[in-house]
Amino acid sequence: MTQHTAMNQHPSGDTPAYYELRIEGHLDDHWSAWLGGLTLINEDDGTATLRGAVTDQAELHGLLAKVRDLGAILISVNTIDARRFLTSHEGDHR
Repeated sequence: MTQHTAMNQHPSGDTPAYYELRIEGHLDDHWSAWLGGLTLINEDDGTATLRGAVTDQAELHGLLAKVRDLGAILISVNTIDARRFLTSHEGDHR
């Protein structure tokens, strides 16, 4: 019998996946809490990057709905390696 792993979960099943969402424009820091506590970085190119752990597809779709509700233009959604997130999070100065 073949076992499948959800696309947002690591094979262990208990470890959340880490995502990076890029949107057009900048956001004020207070939006980070409303967006599930994701790390918010306003980039020099006029975009905002949101990074963090997402536990399941329901949470991911909820985050995407919040981005939509903000009226923000979603540029990309990517999974990222946990080590990349933790390394970039250490240098986050918002």
